[in-house]
Amino acid sequence: MIKQTGVYLITTLLLVALAIFSAMTGSIKVSFGELVQGLFNGSNEQVEIIKDLRFPRILVSMFAGAALAVAGVLLQAVMKNPLAEPGIIGISSGAGFVSITVVTLFPTLYFWNPLFSVLGGALACYLVYSLSWRSALNPLRLILVGVAINATFTGLGQTYNYRGSYAVTSVNQAISSIFTMKTWEDVHIISLFGGIGLILALFLGSWCNMLAFRDETARSLGLRVMRVRIMISVVAVLLASVATAIGGLIMFVGLLVPHIGRSLVGSNYKLLIPFSALGGALLILAADTIGRTVLAPAEIPASIIMAVIGGPFLIIMLKRSDKLYK
Repeated sequence: MIKQTGVYLITTLLLVALAIFSAMTGSIKVSFGELVQGLFNGSNEQVEIIKDLRFPRILVSMFAGAALAVAGVLLQAVMKNPLAEPGIIGISSGAGFVSITVVTLFPTLYFWNPLFSVLGGALACYLVYSLSWRSALNPLRLILVGVAINATFTGLGQTYNYRGSYAVTSVNQAISSIFTMKTWEDVHIISLFGGIGLILALFLGSWCNMLAFRDETARSLGLRVMRVRIMISVVAVLLASVATAIGGLIMFVGLLVPHIGRSLVGSNYKLLIPFSALGGALLILAADTIGRTVLAPAEIPASIIMAVIGGPFLIIMLKRSDKLYK
């Protein structure tokens, strides 16, 4: 337990330090003293600009990372597959496609975008379950179906880029992950719905641990397996869809963070879920900070950085997961 406490403490300190560094660094640079003083007395115009433009970006990236990482943990518990991740199995792309479609058809409903994203994520999750289920969950079939669903929704969503329609702006927001021009309204939305999902996830650790057993064993322990799977999946879809609606389509967060978490805090979901929230927030904030500073004033989307990191990581995991497919 001492090791886990140390991991939590170090991760939290790194997250706080990175958030402060991210706030100080960029096209407008301030010292730590100027930042603190400006926040308290409001006399520094540069700090006021940072507060209006950079703080929302930092908070949105942190909430999006936490939501995606926890969604990945929950899906891995439900599907009994360490490769299950919202971006890989199509939940994120389904959320983006449905929200884009609705906004295209009914532009006045733009502010309900998070709700339509949740519906799209739920549709994708349902398709993955229904098309891969044959008397029981098969990890290989589930991932293959998920990849196919992801490719389908991604292709459908990208067709809007070539229609010259009103949806192009919405498409770019849904399929990219540049957190530029995020507002405090975005922070309020993702903190409200994402916060609800994260709080609910903290109470699902026991159920996730029981799902690690065979279904027959879990039922003998009094667990209503199908009902629990549905409830956990609903929370995972909520988290992934809201993160996609506000932060854009980012893959591999729910794959990298839980895997790292298992090596640091173990496989107990009561510890793994909160660590994933911290680790996901740290990872996406780091990706966004690197993306907007390494080639400034140009920006690299966080999704591209995550793809560069996550692609090789997925290959390594596949090479180490031979038992999964036997």
